[in-house]
Amino acid sequence: MNEMEVERQIDQMVSFIKQEAEEKANEIAVSAEEDFNIEKLQLLESEKAKIRKEYERREGQIEVKKKIEFSKQLNESRIKVLQAKESSVHGLVKEAHSHLLSLSGNKKQYKSLLTDLTIQALYKLGEPKAVVKVRKEDLSLIKEVVEPARTKFNEVYGQPAPEVTVDEKKFLPPAPKSADDEESESCTGGVVVSSANGLIVCSNTLDERLRIAYTQTLPDIRTSLFGAVQRA
Repeated sequence: MNEMEVERQIDQMVSFIKQEAEEKANEIAVSAEEDFNIEKLQLLESEKAKIRKEYERREGQIEVKKKIEFSKQLNESRIKVLQAKESSVHGLVKEAHSHLLSLSGNKKQYKSLLTDLTIQALYKLGEPKAVVKVRKEDLSLIKEVVEPARTKFNEVYGQPAPEVTVDEKKFLPPAPKSADDEESESCTGGVVVSSANGLIVCSNTLDERLRIAYTQTLPDIRTSLFGAVQRA
């Protein structure tokens, strides 16, 4: 072969090698691009999964906070309702206490009531001798009441009335200054009767009768004011 043919063949070989190299380079570039896209997609999905997980976590925290806040508000509402109910009941008790206070201020009515309270207390006490204690302001009134009460005791119960002594040294607390006075020790009226030795005591004051009536009728009072309780 002459020199020109040799050069031509060399040029052909060089062109072939360059073509193969370019094709190989393209294959590598395509493969690298695919690997890059796959890796990028995997990273993207991984980050999306992390974001979703974080979002779900925060969403869960928000739901928990909402439930806690709802429960808190519900409990606060229930407490307010209960407080309002208690306030209403307490208002009725104060009103009743105010009526008792005005009743003990009416001498004629109070004298009749004091007689009946004394008779009841003597019967409950069930002792042959009794000591009656009243407020200091009721001392003169109880002295007027004792004998009529003993007479009525015989008539009502058909048995001899006990001997009655009025305590003129120790007295029940005085009447409250007003119906709203709940701090100072006071007594609206009535009697406390004890055995001669002081071991047995029967309190029949107006305050005690109100307390007993309140305790016994509280369920009925609540039903009248607020209706029957709805059971779940």
